[in-house]
Amino acid sequence: MPLPPSPQPSPARGEVAVGGGSPAPLVGVLAMQGSYREHLRALEAAGARARLVRTREDLKDLDGLVIPGGESTTMQILLERMGLLESVRQAVLAGLPSLGTCAGMILLARRITDGRAGQQGFGALDIAVRRNGYGRQVDSFEADLEVAGIEGGPFPGVFIRAPLVEDAGSTEVLAWHDGRPVAVRKGNVMALAFHPELSSDLRLHGEFLRLVRGRKEKTAA
Repeated sequence: MPLPPSPQPSPARGEVAVGGGSPAPLVGVLAMQGSYREHLRALEAAGARARLVRTREDLKDLDGLVIPGGESTTMQILLERMGLLESVRQAVLAGLPSLGTCAGMILLARRITDGRAGQQGFGALDIAVRRNGYGRQVDSFEADLEVAGIEGGPFPGVFIRAPLVEDAGSTEVLAWHDGRPVAVRKGNVMALAFHPELSSDLRLHGEFLRLVRGRKEKTAA
C-alpha cells in the first residue's frame, strides 16, 4: 500500500526565527515506520521546522535528519523498497547532522552483531550494537540518565526493545546505564538507545538542534 504524501512544514512554523533572526532549521524525520510523529511534534516544540521524509525529494534542503525508533529490519526493508536507503546513507555520511533513536541507532551503527542476514548499518558511528539487547517489549523500562552537556537534572530515558551498545568505538559516550553506553555522539551524529520523543522533555531534541544550527552557520560562513 503506497504511503501518503509527506506534509510540508507549516508556514507559521517556517517563519520561526532563532539566534539573530535567522530562519529555524529544517529537520527531516524519516517516516517509514516507528515513532516519527512524536519526533515531529518534539522538534517543532523545540523550535525547528519539521518535515516527514518518505522520498528522495523530501531530503532536499534539510539541515538535519532524525531516524526514529521502530523495528530496524522492517525500517531497512522499507527504505530499500522505496529506493531511499542509499540516498539516506549518503546524506548522513556526507555530513548531514543526524539523530538516531533506538532502531535509528542501529541504522547509524558500523556493526550490528545480531542483524538479519546481510544487514548493515550506515557506518556513520563507530559502534557495535545488538538488537533488542535489553529484552522484549515486556522488558521495557524507564531510567533517569545523567547526560553530558545537558543541564537541569537527569533525563527520563524510555527504553523499549532497546539496542545494547557492545562497543562504543571512537564515539563520545554521553550517557551510561548499568555500565553500558546508551547515548553516543561523533561530530554531528548522535544516537540514543532510548526514546526521548516519548517523554515530555525537549532537552535532547534541543541539543540536537544546537548541532544542526552550528553546522548550518559554518556552511553559511
